[in-house]
Amino acid sequence: MKPLILVVDDDVKITTMLRRSLDYAGYRVREANNGLEALEVAEAIKPELVILDIMMPELDGLEVCRRLRSGGETLIMLLTARDEVSDKIRGLDSGADDYLVKPFALEELLARVRALLRRNATETDKTLAFENLSLDPVRREVRRGDRLLDITNKEYELLHLFLSNACRVLTREEIMERIWGYDYSGESNVLEVYIGYLRGKMESGGEKRLLHTVRGVGYVLKD
Repeated sequence: MKPLILVVDDDVKITTMLRRSLDYAGYRVREANNGLEALEVAEAIKPELVILDIMMPELDGLEVCRRLRSGGETLIMLLTARDEVSDKIRGLDSGADDYLVKPFALEELLARVRALLRRNATETDKTLAFENLSLDPVRREVRRGDRLLDITNKEYELLHLFLSNACRVLTREEIMERIWGYDYSGESNVLEVYIGYLRGKMESGGEKRLLHTVRGVGYVLKD
């Protein structure tokens, strides 16, 4: 699954430029234009990386960084026009993983993005498991007990999302954003179709259901 990156800056020209460049580089991208919006979007989509400007209205980037860091392990890259050592220290002390000074070369930003995402490669390569369902990211294999499931790429991405969030209810909107890259419209049944495919393959050996519907909300992987 392509990494999901949230770009946060009150300068629309910068967010537009970064979105286009990151999209061209193969990433999924969402935007926010102030600190409060950034927190709301990050909570909804759970990005792998947040590229975050420091100087913003309503809530500055350092405070956004602290709140994001207190709530999870999302990677954070700060962008700022301040290049004093003390400013960099403040940024890193707030929980940032990297710090880039404006103006910056786009090639350097993309290289730093790749380096940050590689930093998490060890964790993302770990086998995910719940009950007797397991997913091996290295081999891209899914098993139910000893039975190897024959699944498509999209089904694999869905199971990876559910196994990474076992026992947590995922809304339809969140799943559609994470897997298909657009907001759930309420009109398409593509998600329900794929859930049906997965259930059929996961339960074809007579196993109990693990992928449950939460009526009016979404789905959850639980026993």
